[in-house]
Amino acid sequence: MTQQPFELPHFYLPHPARLNPHLDEARAHATRWARDMGMLEGSGIWEQSDLDAHDYGLLCAYTHPDCDGPALSLITDWYVWVFFFDDHFLETFKRSQDRTGGKAYLDRLPLFMPLDDTAEVPEPQNPVEAGLADLWARTVPAMSADWRRRFAVATEHLLNESLWELSNINEGRVANPVEYIEMRRKVGGAPWSAGLVEYATAEVPAAVAGSRPLRVLMETFSDAVHLRNDLFSYQREVEDEGELSNGVLVLETFFGCTTQEAADTVNDVLTSRLHQFEHTALTEVPALAVEKGLTPDQVAAVAAYTKGLQDWQSGGHEWHTRSSRYMNERARPANPWQAPTGPGTSGVDMAALLAAAGAERLRAHSHVPYEKVGPSRIPDLYMPFRLELCPHLDRSRLRLADWCHRMGILAEGVWDEDKLDAYDLALCSAGLDPDATPEALDLSAQWLAWGTYGDDYYPLVYGHRRDLAAARLTTARLSACMPVDGEEAAVPGNAMERGLSDLWARTTAEMTPGQRRTFKQAIDSMTESWVWELANQLQNRVPDPVDYLEMRRATFGSDLTLSLCRLGHGPSIPPEVYRSGPVRSLENAAMDYACLLNDVFSYQKEIEYEGEIHNGILVVQHFFGIDYPAALTVVHDLMTQRMRQFEHVVAHELSVVCDDFALSDEARATLDGYVADLRNWLAGILNWHRSVNRYKAEWLGRRAHTFLPDHPPAPVLPAPARALPVG
Repeated sequence: MTQQPFELPHFYLPHPARLNPHLDEARAHATRWARDMGMLEGSGIWEQSDLDAHDYGLLCAYTHPDCDGPALSLITDWYVWVFFFDDHFLETFKRSQDRTGGKAYLDRLPLFMPLDDTAEVPEPQNPVEAGLADLWARTVPAMSADWRRRFAVATEHLLNESLWELSNINEGRVANPVEYIEMRRKVGGAPWSAGLVEYATAEVPAAVAGSRPLRVLMETFSDAVHLRNDLFSYQREVEDEGELSNGVLVLETFFGCTTQEAADTVNDVLTSRLHQFEHTALTEVPALAVEKGLTPDQVAAVAAYTKGLQDWQSGGHEWHTRSSRYMNERARPANPWQAPTGPGTSGVDMAALLAAAGAERLRAHSHVPYEKVGPSRIPDLYMPFRLELCPHLDRSRLRLADWCHRMGILAEGVWDEDKLDAYDLALCSAGLDPDATPEALDLSAQWLAWGTYGDDYYPLVYGHRRDLAAARLTTARLSACMPVDGEEAAVPGNAMERGLSDLWARTTAEMTPGQRRTFKQAIDSMTESWVWELANQLQNRVPDPVDYLEMRRATFGSDLTLSLCRLGHGPSIPPEVYRSGPVRSLENAAMDYACLLNDVFSYQKEIEYEGEIHNGILVVQHFFGIDYPAALTVVHDLMTQRMRQFEHVVAHELSVVCDDFALSDEARATLDGYVADLRNWLAGILNWHRSVNRYKAEWLGRRAHTFLPDHPPAPVLPAPARALPVG
């Protein structure tokens, strides 16, 4: 065998793998089923020897150790199907780089997953279609409509994002780390695997299936599964198949480091994601159960699902160490209590391995707040878009001050006129929308002021008092200020509630209930993310890097501002275009650039004056154990890569989206207008950060982020009890 390109690292995996006793039954059934579906002799993809060597029965017996024989056989058939699809797509479309044929092939597959039991499906034309039709019909009768919908979406993502991999091969392009993590969840199929964990254990209650804690469990599970697979499959994928979608290659390219260094860093990210999984399961999930009033049966279902994900991690690792599909020579044991055997292992220090795992976990809680760091260092930031300013800026500044006074924002001890002037939020709006009418510019500036005030208010009022319960209740109150379809709104009781009620009524007056619901979700996402920040602050916990970046989009209010951008473009762009991979990739790249830009400018303000832990530079410092200048370099490089990704999507991927959805000339022009808005958004945000006093050392030195003199904390929730939201 070819020499391994790197030594496999020590994997953190504290739960021992267990083997389902129905293994032989599943193996035999999978062989019969694969032959019946046409996947073996004559398929041109697999022979019996391939199926035996891959041993998907062993994979499923390790990853689902507790289900009965029929369930294990069905799950094994699903994995035979998904791996056959992967190899079939590789041989048929990836090697020939046939994107047109690949898209036509993928477009048919959702037809074999109807949500309606009575719907007819087409006649299968190949083993992949035949297998999917058979599996869907055998699986969905036992599951709810909510599960069917979620599993169908996960399956479609797994299938359709194969085009992203194919496009990257065509272009010879290696993704940046953030882009890769996001797309790998869809391409790699672990969210799909999580759906089968539900089938094998217990279905997640619909009331919490879309919540942050359950989403994080699924995403951390997915990231760990995929990064582990990248380590084991690097040799086959990168060296044999010419694959560019591999986490080791991504970090090797981004950091310009050796393959071994990249592999070790991938393992560090994998470990961090597993720690995040455990943290979420032990802290956020129990709080969610109480908040949502889950019944004992529902709590047990969530616990069984969580344990099922843990079993999958351990079992999947064990299978990777045994399958001929992967590079696994000299793989070290995953279980820290299992001593390695063989030549050269007598000196292994198990205590040191356990100490290292503990040190990694404690590192996140070791930050000492209020460290003196000096003025923020601003590198030469890459900004390819030209700034334009709305001519109504001066008028809007005056009207914003008047609005803040009327709402009470300057009377609660958090802001005063000096702070409002230093923040100059009308300047930001003038750059975001240079063509705005006077009224539209006023509304935009007021939204920015409200969001910035709330972002300051939560840590100052609730963080210093360590009052997470009051913060949660405030968040619920704010949500109740946004009626969607005629329900009674909460009666405003403080400045935040008055401001939100006013803005909501004016912004949504002409919206449909569906549009209001989508817009409300964006605002709820932002306010709930402020509670997430408070929880970390109370635990003095520097976030996991992936969790930080994804939550940062919400804490920065990116979804809110992008929702306002979308609303300005009317209905000519179908919603499915906004949900497409390239458009989401475009938006996420823009959001991450803006969020990290804010972290660069606000480093001194947050670290030295506010004792903050939610800053991308600090997150990088703690994760890699490096100093401020080195971490700034990493963040700067990532910002540049995200901006270049934005440019890449515009130049190469949006035209394909237009063709794929057969958009009209009007819709294409509208999409171009949306891209122009995003460019203005990015240029305007950079100009604002460079111009305002909010982040400058001179202003910070005289205006530390504390309550104003002689102002007590703002009263909490003075509104009448009848206005409190139910549930």
